[in-house]
Amino acid sequence: QVQLVESGGGLVQAGGSLTLSCAASGSIFTFNSMGWFRQAPGKQREWVASVTSAGLTNYPDSVKRRFTVSRDNAKNTVYLQMTSLKPEDTAVYYCNGHVTNPLLDYWGQGTQVTVSS
Repeated sequence: QVQLVESGGGLVQAGGSLTLSCAASGSIFTFNSMGWFRQAPGKQREWVASVTSAGLTNYPDSVKRRFTVSRDNAKNTVYLQMTSLKPEDTAVYYCNGHVTNPLLDYWGQGTQVTVSS
């Protein structure tokens, strides 16, 4: 079973940048797509970015043009580059590996991102 481990979270001022990493213990081609989600206190987990095994990316409007997801297949690692951070981006960020057949989702343990105003 592939495990996902996030890193790179921390405290940053509004307007700053941060890059998160998600290292898989096996090949990321195990997954049809990989993505990032976040969960702020008292809120539901929300989708932030995704990248397919073919390299196609997608984002919700809330982070489009500020966040960039990428993958390094040789390193079995997915990244989330975050720029122009806002206090409302504060959350625990989770890496996700999604398999469509059978339908399975793998999650990392999460990494805290705090954006101060």
